[in-house]
Amino acid sequence: MSRIACITGATSGIGKACAERYAQAGYDLIITGRRVDRLQQLQTAFQTRYGINVMPLHLDVRHRQEVEQAFQLLPTQWQQVDILINNAGLALGLSPLQDGDPSDWDTMIDTNVKGLLYVTRVISPSMIARRQGHIVNIGSTAAKDTYPNGNVYCATKRAVEALSEAMRIDFLPYGIKVTAIHPGAVETEFSVVRFKGDEQRAAQVYQGFQPLTPADVAEVIFYCTSLPAHVCINDLVLTPTAQANAHLIYKTP
Repeated sequence: MSRIACITGATSGIGKACAERYAQAGYDLIITGRRVDRLQQLQTAFQTRYGINVMPLHLDVRHRQEVEQAFQLLPTQWQQVDILINNAGLALGLSPLQDGDPSDWDTMIDTNVKGLLYVTRVISPSMIARRQGHIVNIGSTAAKDTYPNGNVYCATKRAVEALSEAMRIDFLPYGIKVTAIHPGAVETEFSVVRFKGDEQRAAQVYQGFQPLTPADVAEVIFYCTSLPAHVCINDLVLTPTAQANAHLIYKTP
């Protein structure tokens, strides 16, 4: 029986790269996302290319009832997830707190924090029952270092770090590994989403240095989940060589 990896936010960026990396390794996949067309495309591509099984779940992790219903209705053979990658997340806006949009705050908090909790809550009981499993939470260098105008986004990623520590404590008696991965600058749709579709402004974020690729991050995540049973990487920060912390990147003129 193939092992199962569940990846939230799998339709782009780090999530998509993780799905591909685990598919290459022969894992069956549960992939979640809000864009049903992309989910279907990935299902077809991975099943054809790698000969694995893929279960797409069209849902928004912000909505608890959607999450609970989707996972509770999974066929029995899909209910024993070996690796959960809580990847779904986003940043919206880049402004001082006093100028921030509360609707953006709600979306970030509901996705980055509550969505992670909802998915973990429905999947972890089967891991506990089997006394095995690995949960990977995608944080950010923003969890380690608050940067100007990052306020609420940084707070949500610091919450991911705290929740990862709490999970490690709560799941310790059951042999479940918990790893927090904190990437720096990765060239994805992240900045396009943050700047509400302004592709020119988003492109400037990655100019003058070589950012990480989603595949770079996926390879690190795969490594962390491929270690012997008695070894767990608890907390890992990875950045481009040109990046020192969440807000300091050396860019060539």
